[in-house]
Amino acid sequence: MATTADVTTLLGRYQNGDRAAGDKLWEEVYQELRQVAHRRLLGERSGHTLGTTALVHECYLRLIDQTQVEWQSRLHFFAMASRVMRNILVDYARRKKAQKRGGDAPHLNLEDVSVGGTSGSADLFIALDQALDQLESVDDRLARVVEYRFFGGMKEKEIAELLDVSARTVRRDWRKAKLWLARALKEED
Repeated sequence: MATTADVTTLLGRYQNGDRAAGDKLWEEVYQELRQVAHRRLLGERSGHTLGTTALVHECYLRLIDQTQVEWQSRLHFFAMASRVMRNILVDYARRKKAQKRGGDAPHLNLEDVSVGGTSGSADLFIALDQALDQLESVDDRLARVVEYRFFGGMKEKEIAELLDVSARTVRRDWRKAKLWLARALKEED
């Protein structure tokens, strides 16, 4: 795992026009982004058209192309990666659903949501995204905790540092958010 100082320094240099820093940044964050993407795609059927490598490359291309983002730190980079992965996965699920049209979404736990196994899981993934948007309007921090943990694979301590709260608060927020989303998804059914 790349150190915070290395990634933060490389982000700053890249933003100031140093293309070599961009190449080095890719080397530093690639494995960690790959681990996050792999965890997110675990349980997908073999031969799934959106693989770990494709998700990582698409995510990185979207991140590094950000000209309006003022990169603050490694955590900021990975927080943005969480959001970008969420967008990529939701777009993929929507395309999947449009191809298959239909299917009843079974009730699943948040940890069981996948994007490509069945049309039902794609429906559930899209419903999760919509519920997360609703949660964001009610409590932005709860939505960020879900986004960073579920989509970004971040640990409680990293989320706590990013949100400037305690790890215990993040743990409580995670429980509250899961309950809120479970209710929202059940109502959607």
